[in-house]
Amino acid sequence: MTTTRTLIFSALALASTHAAANWSTTVTGASDYTFNGVSQTQNDPALQASLDYAFDDGIYAGTWASNVDFGGDTNLEWDAYLGKYVQLNDSWSVDYGIAYYTYHGDSSSSDGNYPEIYSKFGYTNSLGHTEFNFWYSWDYFGTDAGHTIAMVAHSVEIAKGHTLRASFDVSNSLDGEKYMWDAGDKSYHHYRLAYQTSYEGFNFEVAAENTSLDYDTADERIVLSVSRTFNL
Repeated sequence: MTTTRTLIFSALALASTHAAANWSTTVTGASDYTFNGVSQTQNDPALQASLDYAFDDGIYAGTWASNVDFGGDTNLEWDAYLGKYVQLNDSWSVDYGIAYYTYHGDSSSSDGNYPEIYSKFGYTNSLGHTEFNFWYSWDYFGTDAGHTIAMVAHSVEIAKGHTLRASFDVSNSLDGEKYMWDAGDKSYHHYRLAYQTSYEGFNFEVAAENTSLDYDTADERIVLSVSRTFNL
């Protein structure tokens, strides 16, 4: 999933462990909207927001939106998701669900709509928090192509309130005749290192990332973001 969407889902999964069901919304401003290292805004800034509902049994549902720019008239991505977070024991957790991505702004924008299922496993110990995350779509960007994303990530608190998160993921098209990346490859790698902190209720992130793709919307970059979550 997109990096920003991954952070939203992770925050929502944590919220779902609260003692009572609740509404929340998160508003984010980012210097770029990158989806597994590929800019969805032509390297320009993004304004994003989510509306979420978390139940006391770990089930959650929500919607998330962002401006996009693919070089045409499509200018809005609007997603919905439904999942469940389960704390298996003191160390292991799992978060699984389904999401649906929709695109708007032009009469043909909806041709890129697609579903995706995901499962995210978390392991926490004295060395930090490790993630093993997987996504699968059977109709990636409306092309009828199967597509997978596999990610491993690790977060460590380097000082109180200051966290480093390193991640590596592989995006892979299962049907190159229906979906290929612009570089003509069926798969590519994405690397990311992020510093995260919070102040006065705002969450800040500075991330350096790069991919193995060779075009300007997927090259090395620094992405800055600030977000705030409000309980409704």
